[in-house]
Amino acid sequence: MSAKRPNFLVIVADDLGFSDIGAFGGEISTPNLDRLAYAGLRLTDFHSAPACSPTRAMLMTGTDHHIAGIGTMLEVTIPGFQGAPGYEGYLNDRVAALPELLRDAGYQTLMSGKWHLGDTIATSPWARGFERSFALLPAGGSHYGGGLFSRFATVETLYTEDDGFVDVPGDFYSSDYFTDKLLQYLEERAPDEERPFFAYLPYQAPHWPLQAPDASIAKYRGRYAGGPDELRDARLNALKEFGLCGPDVVPHPVVADTHKEWADMTPDEQAVSARTMEVYAAMVERMDWNIGRVTDYLQTTGELDNTVVIFLSDNGAEGAIVEAMPLSGAYIMEQVRLHYDNSLDNIGRPDSCVWYGPRWAQAATAPSRLHKAFTTEGGIRVVSFVTWPAFARQGEIGTAFSTVMDIAPTLLELAGTAHPGTSYRGREIVPMRGESLIPYLNKRSEQVHDDQTGTGWELFGRRAIRQGDWKALYLPAPYGPGKWQLYDLSGDPGEIEDMAETQPEKLTELLRLWDRYVEENGVLLDPLTVFEMDPAMYE
Repeated sequence: MSAKRPNFLVIVADDLGFSDIGAFGGEISTPNLDRLAYAGLRLTDFHSAPACSPTRAMLMTGTDHHIAGIGTMLEVTIPGFQGAPGYEGYLNDRVAALPELLRDAGYQTLMSGKWHLGDTIATSPWARGFERSFALLPAGGSHYGGGLFSRFATVETLYTEDDGFVDVPGDFYSSDYFTDKLLQYLEERAPDEERPFFAYLPYQAPHWPLQAPDASIAKYRGRYAGGPDELRDARLNALKEFGLCGPDVVPHPVVADTHKEWADMTPDEQAVSARTMEVYAAMVERMDWNIGRVTDYLQTTGELDNTVVIFLSDNGAEGAIVEAMPLSGAYIMEQVRLHYDNSLDNIGRPDSCVWYGPRWAQAATAPSRLHKAFTTEGGIRVVSFVTWPAFARQGEIGTAFSTVMDIAPTLLELAGTAHPGTSYRGREIVPMRGESLIPYLNKRSEQVHDDQTGTGWELFGRRAIRQGDWKALYLPAPYGPGKWQLYDLSGDPGEIEDMAETQPEKLTELLRLWDRYVEENGVLLDPLTVFEMDPAMYE
């Protein structure tokens, strides 16, 4: 380890698929991410929460999102349910936030990007330890600035800088501007600044609406004319070739019964669908170009070799059929019809609003089952790597199970400080639940979590508990049987062979761990989910 404490650069992509970048089997041009990933440790069993804000809560606190205040997502919380302990809709006072602790330890804390952990100044990045911050507060918006659908807006002004709301310039594009701001903050450091930095760069890309500059989109014209099944096969072959999955892996079948097969689409429908994927690829490439701007700056200043770079997606690829959402689909489609131009040649521009659907998403999550919002592996096993020359495991593929909760304890250990335990600034807090990655990164251990540890997930009534390679999964209909299933991920990463009946003792053991998880984390199981409620509840 370097005598000087390392800098930290944590980069989060929004809804990026497991195999989207080149170093993880993708065809999208991502030379900057690939360079970092190949130099570092590519993680193949790294897990998030099933969706955006829960993952960000875990990243910022090292504990479960049900404890940290994001038991469910603010924008889909049922009326009368928001505010239950652990379900406040913002990062609550029961946790000490990572930037708070790093700032206390002498780090300069900088952020630019999507926050999604509170929609007021009192719950913004400025209030949770960031010295400088530019933030998109809610879940999303146009990548060219501004909101999309007023019915579900939680704030009138989407962006903050430090302790105030701000507007964005007319030439705003999310990935470019977030990067501009972070570079500004880095460049504004005093010439004699001795403090290391913690830079947090959570992009909004490639979250829908899929939008990108015309020139970036043009590079991918025709690339996806073969459809999502062809892409899925190519990605799986690349994953096998790269050693990122087993050569005999059996992928879970695509689940998209309400979404047309490629062969059943008309030529016009195929053209529109392919165009959405072209725009998605352009967004990923543009994000990569911006990441290159940051690493080039750090290379120029001589700081890159002493900067720990961690990259991850906040969940699996977004496969929602937005138009079919029970709560909001009809409303969103009416707004799109009234206010947006989704003609083929306009898709990807500021006045378009499109998403790419479950088939393209499952090309990126394969061999895993399903996609974002599910507790299946396709929703929670995400692309990630850790790069720093001082780590022993570099230039390798890491297969140990780990989670986003492990990032905070890792950075605190590298910073030479510790989590305060159960009290912080005069208030009672919860300890971290994650484990430091350092023993694994430095080859002192072959595991991050021992085989007896139980790790749970819950969102929208979808549940899972894992111990070692065993995983119990509960999915309500129509995506599951509405009862617990059991899988051995060591031989069945696609979660295909349900062993609940042949291994009842193992299922019983895991369900005991599940009950403990629910109790320890304050998980509420009874309320309706956003997928079951009556839209009239919002009238």
